[in-house]
Amino acid sequence: MKIITWNVNGFRAAYKKQALDWAFTESPDVLCLQEIKVRPEQLTDDQRDRPGYRSIWNPAERPGYSGVASILKEEPQEIQLGLGIPQFDAEGRVIRTRHADFQLYNIYFPNGQRGKERVTFKLDFYASLLDICDSHHAAGESVIITGDFNTAHRPIDLRNPKQNESTSGFLPEERAWVEKFIEHGFVDAYRQLYPERVQYTWWTYRFNARQRNIGWRLDYFLVSENLIPRVRDVIIHDQVPGSDHCPVSLLIDE
Repeated sequence: MKIITWNVNGFRAAYKKQALDWAFTESPDVLCLQEIKVRPEQLTDDQRDRPGYRSIWNPAERPGYSGVASILKEEPQEIQLGLGIPQFDAEGRVIRTRHADFQLYNIYFPNGQRGKERVTFKLDFYASLLDICDSHHAAGESVIITGDFNTAHRPIDLRNPKQNESTSGFLPEERAWVEKFIEHGFVDAYRQLYPERVQYTWWTYRFNARQRNIGWRLDYFLVSENLIPRVRDVIIHDQVPGSDHCPVSLLIDE
């Protein structure tokens, strides 16, 4: 099974650049998109519906902001939009789909770079999600969380860690929440496979950062521990253009 995650930084912009054509040539079983910045009724039929796939949309209430979409080959057993928490769900950040033997969360985590209030909002989001995931694990369910976490977990996950210690995305309190997920039965699948590899998934559009590879690894697959033996690979497609993020693929045995 192949799951691809990609923060497209605007679905219509990515579509216009034909960036999504790359994703579908990969023939994913599930394509998880974040920061779509559009409502499905604003799209043409060709944009909204891909032949052979089922599309699920969760836009933000605020126009042109946030939003996620999950595009699947097979109908999931269950679909939930949001976490069931109004303050987060208004921003269209989560789609949960139930598959044969795991729950899949497609998430656009909040960005904390607009001040202390948004950092608090982001940390509260992490806490609420972890409570829900703890409940899944307690019920014997496996979970895959993917998307743009908006946090680099460790110094290896960004080019300039020292210069960014006081920047949201690498604050100690943000990194601590990612670590807490690890402590609660999740594994960073990429880092498990490649403990020393340096690759990034996001580059600012400024300063020619992508060409100079001055980036951050913000896009993850956190996988329940019991699923790790089935993980075949996690691939960061850092040469694929179309957004300030690149796509990441998880290959997992069914």
